[in-house]
Amino acid sequence: MILTAAFRAFPSIFHGAALRLLMKTLLLTLLAFALLAAALWSGIHAARLHFGWDAQWGGLAEATAAALAAIAAGWLLFRATAMAIMNLFADDIVVAVERDSYPQAAARARPVGWSRSLRFALRSLLRTVGWNLLALPGYALLLVTGFGTIGLFLVLNAHLLGRDLADMVQPRHPDLPPIPRGSRWLLGLVSTLIFLVPLLNLLAPIWSAAMAVHMLHGVRRKMP
Repeated sequence: MILTAAFRAFPSIFHGAALRLLMKTLLLTLLAFALLAAALWSGIHAARLHFGWDAQWGGLAEATAAALAAIAAGWLLFRATAMAIMNLFADDIVVAVERDSYPQAAARARPVGWSRSLRFALRSLLRTVGWNLLALPGYALLLVTGFGTIGLFLVLNAHLLGRDLADMVQPRHPDLPPIPRGSRWLLGLVSTLIFLVPLLNLLAPIWSAAMAVHMLHGVRRKMP
């Protein structure tokens, strides 16, 4: 079912509402990392002045260190940040997909308020960052295996992302059965893999949200 959901969700990326949401998500994500880079540069500059490091180390070296730190943070936090920002506007894409593919369900859907979306976005961000920080020792220890680190990363983040995506679509339809835990994990796994592919990862938030819609309504169709 996950492959069917992925194929059905792909055309939704080119929906007008999806493209508008994609642009908002990417611009706000880039703005967040630009602010992070500025904060890192300010911290490095303040540390240099405080400890009296050689002035020749300043300027370009400070900017380079801040840029490298921001790139590393972006690699680690892009998914969590993009998903948290998208969750603020998730109803745009969820409503568009449901109206196109499940009009009767869309007519019965319960609107999700802005305050709930904000709480959900913050919980999603804190949960993802927190669990991945806790997993850092495991990531480091498993580096010697050659594949253990990526395996742990996929298992953990598939669980986290699957939960986030299910929470994004299920509150609109409390009358429908929730996405089963195994299907939810597979949804998170496919979405996590998309986030790892350069360029394709820019489409991952929208594609993942559309997949979650098809997974939820696909579960309903399979219920007796």
